[in-house]
Amino acid sequence: VQLQASGGGLVQAGGSLRLSCAASGRTFSTYAKGWFRQAPGKEREVVAAISRSGSSTYYADSVKGRFTISRDNAENTVYLQMNSLKPEDTAVYSCAAAPVLNRNAYYIAANNYDHWGQGTLVTVSS
Repeated sequence: VQLQASGGGLVQAGGSLRLSCAASGRTFSTYAKGWFRQAPGKEREVVAAISRSGSSTYYADSVKGRFTISRDNAENTVYLQMNSLKPEDTAVYSCAAAPVLNRNAYYIAANNYDHWGQGTLVTVSS
């Protein structure tokens, strides 16, 4: 599976962005997906994760209620809708995929993911 993230950019605080992560390969639906971010000088952290089926999701406390992860298996794409953005959301955002048997399971730890896309920079100005 190869992943291609897009949709980053510069936005003012309170604004919105939608990140997309397009995947190649015919087994997209067998992978759980996650979005991670890394701010300058900080460690990479999980932002959101979604199961194969899309029925189970996880959000970091810092983004809960503002971000929404979703997936379209027919389009081989996972999305991250980011609303009410804050300057502290500024980071490079990366998508990741992990094969999983349980269609309702997802992973939070980065070391569970074995496919990563290149990052897309999100900058939120105050």
